[in-house]
Amino acid sequence: MSVLTGGRVQLSGILVPSLVLHTIGARSGIERDTTLMYCPEPDGAILVTGSNFARDTHPAWTANLLANPSASVSIKGRRMDVAAHLIADDEREKVWAYLEKQWPGYRGYEHASGRVLRIFRLEKR
Repeated sequence: MSVLTGGRVQLSGILVPSLVLHTIGARSGIERDTTLMYCPEPDGAILVTGSNFARDTHPAWTANLLANPSASVSIKGRRMDVAAHLIADDEREKVWAYLEKQWPGYRGYEHASGRVLRIFRLEKR
């Protein structure tokens, strides 16, 4: 679907909101694109979670955001610059409660992976 629409429509976006995250590689310095599901917040911020499908390692895009929190996202073909903020420990439970309202059972990835998932809030710059 993505190829047919020039990236404007992601197949996963039919089921859950999806975006393309554009980061700078932590080691390479090269732009990296990753398709992710996201959870919009009422104030316009976006939450993304590094579940890595319950693998025991964090996905590379999370390391990229830690190294360079200036990034951009493309949603429905529109690109915007964002600043990434790692969710702090004191806010994690509140954010997880919000995420689980949108995606029931999603926290199971954290339990299955045996690690604390990195959750980022992306705010428009």
